[in-house]
Amino acid sequence: MIEAETVTAVMRALADPTRRAVFERIVDSDEITVVELTRGSGVTQGAISQHLKSLKQAGLVCERPEGRNVYYRAEPRGLAPLADWMSHYGVFWRDRFADLRHLLKEIDP
Repeated sequence: MIEAETVTAVMRALADPTRRAVFERIVDSDEITVVELTRGSGVTQGAISQHLKSLKQAGLVCERPEGRNVYYRAEPRGLAPLADWMSHYGVFWRDRFADLRHLLKEIDP
């Protein structure tokens, strides 16, 4: 089974709409700085930094310092625990829908 703490960390990180928007901007960029993330976001630089900290702790982003700037990029493997968890339950629901389809065919051939 998938490690519960890892899935929980990813879900918590993405549960906040502002943090999710920050993550989506990072995903859409090759690399991006805090200043670029702050620009046009309506959120303070301090708040962006806190969101980045949560995303890093969840394994969703990584950073690359270069001089005075720190560049952030999405970590491709970061969503893997969530995808694995969802696929586990996907099997459950596919089986249930197959059972329902079979039952409906029995009721109304």
